[in-house]
Amino acid sequence: MHTLPFDTVLIANRGEIAVRIIKTLRKLGLRSAIVYHEVDAQTPAIAMADVAIEVSARTPIAAYLDIAQIIAAARKANAGALHPGYGFLSENAQFARAVIQAGMAFIGPTPETIELMGDKIRARNFVQRNGFPVAPSAIEEDDPATFVSKARAIGAPLLVKPSAGGGGKGMRIVRDLDTLEDAIDLSRSEGQRYFGDGRLYVERYVEDPRHIEVQVLGDAFGNVVHLFERECSVQRRFQKIIEESPSPALSPELRERICETAVGIARAANYQNAGTVEFIFGRGEFYFLEMNTRLQVEHPVTEMVTGIDLVAQQIYAAAGRELDFSQSAIVSDGHAIEVRLYAEAPERGYVPTTGKVLLLEYPHGVRIDSGILQGQHITTAFDPMLAKIISHAPTRMDAVTKSHRAVQELVLLGCETNAGFLARILADEAFLGGQFHTGYLEQNPHIAAGNTSDGLSAFLASAALLTRAVRDSADAVPELHAAIGSWRN
Repeated sequence: MHTLPFDTVLIANRGEIAVRIIKTLRKLGLRSAIVYHEVDAQTPAIAMADVAIEVSARTPIAAYLDIAQIIAAARKANAGALHPGYGFLSENAQFARAVIQAGMAFIGPTPETIELMGDKIRARNFVQRNGFPVAPSAIEEDDPATFVSKARAIGAPLLVKPSAGGGGKGMRIVRDLDTLEDAIDLSRSEGQRYFGDGRLYVERYVEDPRHIEVQVLGDAFGNVVHLFERECSVQRRFQKIIEESPSPALSPELRERICETAVGIARAANYQNAGTVEFIFGRGEFYFLEMNTRLQVEHPVTEMVTGIDLVAQQIYAAAGRELDFSQSAIVSDGHAIEVRLYAEAPERGYVPTTGKVLLLEYPHGVRIDSGILQGQHITTAFDPMLAKIISHAPTRMDAVTKSHRAVQELVLLGCETNAGFLARILADEAFLGGQFHTGYLEQNPHIAAGNTSDGLSAFLASAALLTRAVRDSADAVPELHAAIGSWRN
């Protein structure tokens, strides 16, 4: 029997993260409720949940952003708490307040903390005031008239970023100061379009940086701990593809420094629940990048090396429990790697792909966090991530080998994926040696392009021609041509 102040949790999300949350709710003896748009009606999360309530809107994404409908669904399900997952409304302070005002526990930090750390400019200023390292920067709203001149004074290279941004949207790297004004105009336009907020800031761009993040946990009693770091430098278009823990770039001394810095930032912000402090790291130094006030997509690698269920800890914190372990009790064991399986074609500029999943077989011996089923239609309505494949082994090389074997054993027919691309990264010499950075894929376009002379296309064409439907289609004579009869020129 659970001893929590609620027995039902509404999940305001979909896909693999909804499945992941339901698994922990079952383990804790809690009922799961979920909202869904009709396009998700036949997905695993809906089948697994104890209660499923449909929400509707002009687009599927809009349905998952409709605060009023979600709160009404939570009331209908008699939910005592709400888990936002990641994405959608997970870092929306207005939503967190609405949940609390409706008498439910919000499984995340307080609305005030979301507001503080969710705004990149406010967060950066807060971190700097508290004595933690930030990159040299200029902030537009401090003094708009001198923004450009202050940016120029920092010197190239610069990174122009929307204040309210995320996921790499609106970012521009400026290596030639003559292009600074154009970059500012483009970033402002994208910030306004994606986030409804055109405010900007610029900061010193660290060439070939590593992206290191630290998982933190806090409770309502002032206790804050870290669960070590994750390396997230393998990215395409500022979005992560492969994550691992521990980072191959950090010495034990640097690991302790960066993790303690993350704890200090979280403690200064009175942080409660699970969160991630992200840093840019290069040439032995690190700078605060941002804080994500939610569960991260890549949280499984931390769970694999620490043995701690982060979703359970989120639920305990939201229920008002004190952390039941100290920092010294948290140990990192072995090495974990997560690869993200996307419905996209890296060989064609990472364009999203669609189709019906005709056959789906996941590899054995690894953790799979998935939100799709055989027979499901993959559309462009949502983010293209289909599943996550997580490997854990005693050493990094063992984990890499395990991951490489897993993506090669994966079978998904009917929708093109990035599985071959992931295998090429995992076999690349630079990745194997831990010598990569956030620009690694951009500087090695051959990895995305793949090998077009391996006969795969010919093999697939031959296989297709063995099916009757394809042969009948190839042999069919169009009606217009058949009407001509046996006439020849």
